[in-house]
Amino acid sequence: MPYDPMLVQPMREELTRLGVEELRTAEDVDAAMKRPGVTMVVVNSVCGCAAGGARPGVALALKHTVKPENIVTVFAGQDVDATERARSYFTGVAPSSPSIALLRDGELVAFLPRHHIEGRTPEMIATALTGAFDELCAKASA
Repeated sequence: MPYDPMLVQPMREELTRLGVEELRTAEDVDAAMKRPGVTMVVVNSVCGCAAGGARPGVALALKHTVKPENIVTVFAGQDVDATERARSYFTGVAPSSPSIALLRDGELVAFLPRHHIEGRTPEMIATALTGAFDELCAKASA
């Protein structure tokens, strides 16, 4: 049974106010995965490591000059079908909430699972993400 929408709304807004696009259905996820370029998918959660690490870490990382072309989120335990569909694109990794995936043209290229979020500071998470952004998202020099 999904979490109460009133309970999770403030947790959703921590990301949407940063411009992160919510994907609420499996169809939304499929459409996002068809977009060209690098897509960051934040699997949001009600847990403490999402509140203390993942969401603040994403907020810090999004201040970086290099970012993915597409930045989206699904909410585990709320948008069940969207979360399941997003995880279907995370090939070779176990389901994890929270987690952050980077996909290039729909193919998984980097993944930050819960055990790399839990116990880490937002700054540590942001450093991991911005390093991946620099590696995967930087435009080729002309």
